[in-house]
Amino acid sequence: MNQSPASTEAVPRLARVIPRDGHPISRSKISPEALRVLYRLREAGFEAFLVGGCVRDLMVGLEPKDFDVATDALPEQVKRLFRNCRLVGRRFRLAHVFFGREIIEVATFRASGGPPIADEVDDTEEDIVDPSILDDEDLDADDGYEDDGIARDANGDINGNIDPHYVPQPTGAHPASGGMVSGQGGERLVDESGRILRDNVYGSIDEDVWRRDFTCNALYYNIADFSVWDYCGGFEDVQARRLRLIGDPETRYREDPVRMLRAARFEAKLGFSFDPATAEPVERLRELLGGVPPARLFDETLKLFLTGHGVRSYEVLRAHGLLEMLLPNVADFSRRYPGSPPEQMLLRGLADTDARVRADRPVSPVFLFALFMYGPIGLRIEQAPRRMWHDTSTILDAFDDVARAICQRIAIPRRFMLGVREMFLMQPRLEAPRGRRALRTLEHPRLRAAFDLLQLRADFGMADPAIVEWWGKLQAASPAQRTQMSASAAQEGAGPGEGGDDTAAGGDGDGPRRGRRRRGGRSRRGGRGGSSGA
Repeated sequence: MNQSPASTEAVPRLARVIPRDGHPISRSKISPEALRVLYRLREAGFEAFLVGGCVRDLMVGLEPKDFDVATDALPEQVKRLFRNCRLVGRRFRLAHVFFGREIIEVATFRASGGPPIADEVDDTEEDIVDPSILDDEDLDADDGYEDDGIARDANGDINGNIDPHYVPQPTGAHPASGGMVSGQGGERLVDESGRILRDNVYGSIDEDVWRRDFTCNALYYNIADFSVWDYCGGFEDVQARRLRLIGDPETRYREDPVRMLRAARFEAKLGFSFDPATAEPVERLRELLGGVPPARLFDETLKLFLTGHGVRSYEVLRAHGLLEMLLPNVADFSRRYPGSPPEQMLLRGLADTDARVRADRPVSPVFLFALFMYGPIGLRIEQAPRRMWHDTSTILDAFDDVARAICQRIAIPRRFMLGVREMFLMQPRLEAPRGRRALRTLEHPRLRAAFDLLQLRADFGMADPAIVEWWGKLQAASPAQRTQMSASAAQEGAGPGEGGDDTAAGGDGDGPRRGRRRRGGRSRRGGRGGSSGA
């Protein structure tokens, strides 16, 4: 390892150096904590660079909220320099330096071929369950827009949840056919398709650049002289807002198929356009996403839809044929019923979520997945006889089928799927309030999210606007007024909103709902009877 202070005199011949007066990056735009890490590494005799998305964002005039550092210091050496440091990651060790809620991620230069830095994550894993065995006792207080407890970086991106137990056995001695290869500081494991499973090979900066994914993420800002190092034309690509893979696109996608989703996310987030060579293999290779651990796809789904560009992500995924690999039943519904009320509701919900992110307000996967599942659940409900569309058992059966199909691709944590189920179970209760039950509903921890879903349904003709107005008044009323309103609803029998739409998916019913709800059907926990929650 070269541990001499970095300077332009030591620049590898491969790098093009853009001096301070040739680029727009200013230290005034860099986090003071990131500068502290960079300077301490340099003072200790190590090379220290800002790298990746923060350099890209600074160049296009955006304000980065997270800063990644690359260095020749080993993770253990970084830990000795910073008392506020924790080593994380299984496939590749990283150092997280904590400054309150801000985390500066420090990665050791890596030899070429590894997965992107953004995919290297902590050691956490989620409890994933079959939705058909969900139990009411496990419900928590998360609602559609509450803080979800997901670990995020300072930019709002979600720290990944790669399954730490997903380590297939090597199938050969050569990387081309799957197997293990060793190198400085560790080992690299690949499977038969060329996907990298483990990568613990440290290297130098001129090796590190080649294992990064896109040229726009392969720029290094050198704290020694404030220059930018460019190995692969990333400087011009950022200026042109062009998304281009480093190396052969097909090989890079095979190494890590999630790069296809990352490319879609960058297009949605930054407005970059695909380079033709980068776009060409996507249609042929998108099936490789089926071999990615579902926990990683869950993480990527949150990055796509909960970081402020959800509507655009939906459009980009559909354009590149990736939505059907991530959410097959959602893609199937949008293909069969383009522009339908449930799809319009989904887009409105994504737009509202984007607005909340921009306003720095909390969002949660619970509401997101309720929006995605609404259309497919409605289709499943309509497979039952019309007289059973409003039965709780029908709604739960539809939910279980749709949730099971989604969880085969995306490992949705238990607490989130329970929350989605509760939102659907509450729709009949909200549409037909009766007496004291309405007052009890006000205390339900999922009320706000369920009410938001009801309001969206009403906006697109799938629920009665009168019941939305009634619940809005009830929530704003005093305790005495609430008692009076609930008593009036009980005296009226069916309660407000009983004449809403009778269809499960399309919002084109031809008659009012029944005056009494059918109470038969299979017994389930979580309440009996009700109108269609989808």
